Amino acid sequence: MGLVKSNSKQMILATGRAHPELAEEVARLLGTEVVPMQNYDFANGETFVRFEQSVRGVDAFVIQAHPNPINHWVMEQLLMVDALKRASAKRITVVAPFFPYARQDKKHKGREPISARLMTDLFHKAGANRLMSVDLHSPQIQGFFEGPVDHLWALPLMADYVADTYGTDNLTVVSPDSGRVRVADIWADRLASPLAIIHKRRDPDKPNQVQVHELVGDVEGRDCLLVDDMIDTGGTILSAAQALKDNGAKRVLVAATHPVFSDPAVERLSSGAFDEVIVTDTLPIPEEKRFEQLTVLSIAPLIAKAIYAVFDDDSVNSLFPGHA
Repeated sequence: MGLVKSNSKQMILATGRAHPELAEEVARLLGTEVVPMQNYDFANGETFVRFEQSVRGVDAFVIQAHPNPINHWVMEQLLMVDALKRASAKRITVVAPFFPYARQDKKHKGREPISARLMTDLFHKAGANRLMSVDLHSPQIQGFFEGPVDHLWALPLMADYVADTYGTDNLTVVSPDSGRVRVADIWADRLASPLAIIHKRRDPDKPNQVQVHELVGDVEGRDCLLVDDMIDTGGTILSAAQALKDNGAKRVLVAATHPVFSDPAVERLSSGAFDEVIVTDTLPIPEEKRFEQLTVLSIAPLIAKAIYAVFDDDSVNSLFPGHA
């Protein structure tokens, strides 16, 4: 009798140490467990990783959040990918819900790097066959990687929460700057609500400093929903909220996928300018950065569905009807 080869596929989930709770929730939803690993740092700061079971021939998904210190967690994920490649994993998918260096996706001046492109090159060189991320700061990053990129949207999750909690009759979607108008327009279509735009100017020589100039649209007496992909120091969002309040907004809500929350974000967000701040858990939020107005929605179900679709060779776009 000739050689018989099994065509069954095996999937494993691996996680770094930045946000293991997210990976464990994804694993629970998929009915599996996170693969056992050794991850630790040497005294000089170098990182060591090792898989404690065979990964030969598997379809591996490497989940890692990228909070501060971002460079440390990027390196850990790269080492995990390299270890999988050298252990003969069949396919390796990097799952980076908050993609590192995503804001550095182009050159603003001469002699600057395009750091987001460098990140995709590093993942590819380490051995990744595929990337998966949530709400990239710029969709063009998908074209940087030498392979398939699954760009997941948290918009349906957050928009449904807003509609269920506040209704849409008195809701206005607000773009905090001209660069987010396209995304805000999709939000407005989803919620069947009018759109307003805040025009701002940012000095490229002064990072994290924003000056609001004018508001386009009627917000007086309205529930205003500011939408963005992330909240870092909170300067943009706070300036936008103050502009909305100055123009007679009844309530100011914020929906942002990635809670970076660099200081002094928590102080700004809990200052009383916002009625509710809605984020997802693409990044871990320590207890000291939580506040009364904060609502955290789980991104794990979306990631779990996307991982299963990739593993089953199904369409990931089918998760987002109307936006495929």
